[in-house]
Amino acid sequence: MASALTYRDFRVLWFGAFASSIGTWMQKVAQSWLVFTLTNSPFYLGLDAFLGELPILLLTLLGGVVADRRDRRSVLLVSQCVQMSTAFALAALVYWDTVKVWHILALSCITGTAQAFGGPAYQSLLPNLVRRDDMPNAIALNSTQFNLARVIGPLLAGVALATLGSAACFALNGVSFLFVIASLLMLHIRHVFVTPTQSIAREMRLGLSFVWHDPVILTMTFLALCTTLLASPVLTLLPVIARDVFGLGPDGYSRLMAFSGAGAVIGALIVAWLGRFPGMGRVVLVVQIALGLVLAAFASSRLLHLSYVLIFFGSIGLMMSFSLLTSLVQLAAPNQMRGRVVSIYMMAFRGGMPLGSLAAGYVAGLTSAPATLMATGLLLSFVAAAFLARAKTVRQF
Repeated sequence: MASALTYRDFRVLWFGAFASSIGTWMQKVAQSWLVFTLTNSPFYLGLDAFLGELPILLLTLLGGVVADRRDRRSVLLVSQCVQMSTAFALAALVYWDTVKVWHILALSCITGTAQAFGGPAYQSLLPNLVRRDDMPNAIALNSTQFNLARVIGPLLAGVALATLGSAACFALNGVSFLFVIASLLMLHIRHVFVTPTQSIAREMRLGLSFVWHDPVILTMTFLALCTTLLASPVLTLLPVIARDVFGLGPDGYSRLMAFSGAGAVIGALIVAWLGRFPGMGRVVLVVQIALGLVLAAFASSRLLHLSYVLIFFGSIGLMMSFSLLTSLVQLAAPNQMRGRVVSIYMMAFRGGMPLGSLAAGYVAGLTSAPATLMATGLLLSFVAAAFLARAKTVRQF
């Protein structure tokens, strides 16, 4: 289950990324609380999240080209340093009581820009740290650390907010970047890349053309988009389900989130245990069919304890889908094109989340949250079943 951790470089980077992810989740909680305290406006909460994601959607493809043209470790170091600087800047603004909402929005945009370049570089670097057969295990373990941080970070943020204030959360996040920066400097791997002979625009077009003409990568990218469009809205609408369906308050909503987080960790560990195996494409399609049906069942459930079970298993399926799809894309991408391929995949993956949540929220306002989730779950199962029946290349990968 932890075979990738036997590789020294991967192990060093994993622990550094885990520490940084905990700090990131601490900042997410504290920053949302700070924005709402300053403005008392849900609109600014949404605007802050939007500005953090917008550079990722606009610049990730460019970030993939940079990851193929430059030393990926150096790109990551610059990205981490920029994000560390924004965290310390926000901590200073809060500590000296000079923070304004526009400061937070601007820093979110800068952080998102750094992530647009750091994300493709990080994902492209992982396959260089382990053997090809252990790549799915490495990707699953990377998902595990992120989801463990999703549980630990908010808990630590709650303690820090109550005892030290929000400035401490931002400062601790800044400190957490030192761990991943140190781990990057400790890596033995050296990225070998070909000196670029073409313009950035030309390389971007080549990357898009490569993905378009590769049936496996194109299908996996489309399936990732469908998954985030149709499955991720369950987390967006979970507060509505908790309050309007079950009459729960914040504690009940937190319990539903806890079951979801636990399921995500288990799903990542299952993929880590499976590693690379024949027929991964077929398995991911079967998992997506089951995921859609479980989400539809969750939408129709009116028994709280049954809903706990369903959201737990749904999160297992969701994380297995993401980990397997990412593994398949990494396995299919040649090293010299990996940065661009991964950046296109990330655009689909990250882009589906805000679009799916926005559309689901609008439809839920016209109908209801359960009806919306029922429709999205069944549609996801239908799409996966159609590919399972027709996409022979993917089934055999």
